[in-house]
Amino acid sequence: MIEDKFLFQSVKSKVIERIIDDENLNINHMVLPKGDSLPEHYSNSNVYMIVTSGNIILRLDEQEEHIYPSGSILKIPYKTKMNIYNGHDEILEFFVVKAPSPKFYNAK
Repeated sequence: MIEDKFLFQSVKSKVIERIIDDENLNINHMVLPKGDSLPEHYSNSNVYMIVTSGNIILRLDEQEEHIYPSGSILKIPYKTKMNIYNGHDEILEFFVVKAPSPKFYNAK
């Protein structure tokens, strides 16, 4: 087989899972029920968030928070302070693609 197969969970409870972590990129899958959030952190690569259900509440650096609905793709630059939260009734599900892999920055 030439291709590699990767799986992610299909759940309605909180999930933070790394799907791909190689020298090219990282892909993470996240599910956050209402009231859940991720710890404040800085992006360790160029980050692309793909919102597949719900609404993501996002605050970057010191700007006001913004709400992005399902179907949104967001690009966040390297070393940006990030706050991610679900304040809505609907489950928030999104994928995080980091390109290049954070390993690229750590090798410098």
